[in-house]
Amino acid sequence: MTKDDGMNEAGFAKYISETFPDVETTRAFGYTFFFSGCDHRLPFATIASSDNDHDRVSHLDRPGVFRLNIGISKETFRALFGSGPIDPVGYDYTALDQIMPHPDYAAQNFVCVLNPGERTLNRVLEMLAEAFALATRRQKKQI
Repeated sequence: MTKDDGMNEAGFAKYISETFPDVETTRAFGYTFFFSGCDHRLPFATIASSDNDHDRVSHLDRPGVFRLNIGISKETFRALFGSGPIDPVGYDYTALDQIMPHPDYAAQNFVCVLNPGERTLNRVLEMLAEAFALATRRQKKQI
């Protein structure tokens, strides 16, 4: 994925669906959930495209703004944010193109980035690959 591919919500959804095998999606509450295969218990990534009653922290009702959420490994999460508890007050969850701990799911090692762009794109793509690999391994353990 490059800037020319469309670093927008549709571009990221297409990239995830076409890059990783057997990805299934579900839409609900202004989110697109991306799953490894038919195991729909825990998505490896989500795209939030609008505010809802339970999530207004990123002000996603701004035109063209979306939040990509990615479930990464504990090791990668700790390398980014340390091993202590996350204080969400220390983050501006409305800032664009900045990797942050997820405002609600940091304890489950989810990160988020609003409108990933040139500054974060390479790292975001690496984290998506890691998240998909983790989800695939998790699914195989359950079979």
